[in-house]
Amino acid sequence: MRLRVEFTTEPFDLDEAPAHAVVAREVIEAAELDAVDVGPFGNTAEGRADAVLAAVDGLLRRTLDAGATRISLQVNVLEEGQR
Repeated sequence: MRLRVEFTTEPFDLDEAPAHAVVAREVIEAAELDAVDVGPFGNTAEGRADAVLAAVDGLLRRTLDAGATRISLQVNVLEEGQR
């Protein structure tokens, strides 16, 4: 099974990336995922279910430790061949 996760961390800072956003990027980029798109207002990643779920676990734990006060995420199951 393949999954796609979309997430944002808050609070936002338009002048400089907050520590929790930097940590989120590090967690996702270090994970064994197939497709990663990190942007200023939203992030997406895709991969095998076990890899995505492990990345989400790390994302939640590490960004909260880094000062995130809110993490919004959505996980979708991808149909075979969907990207």
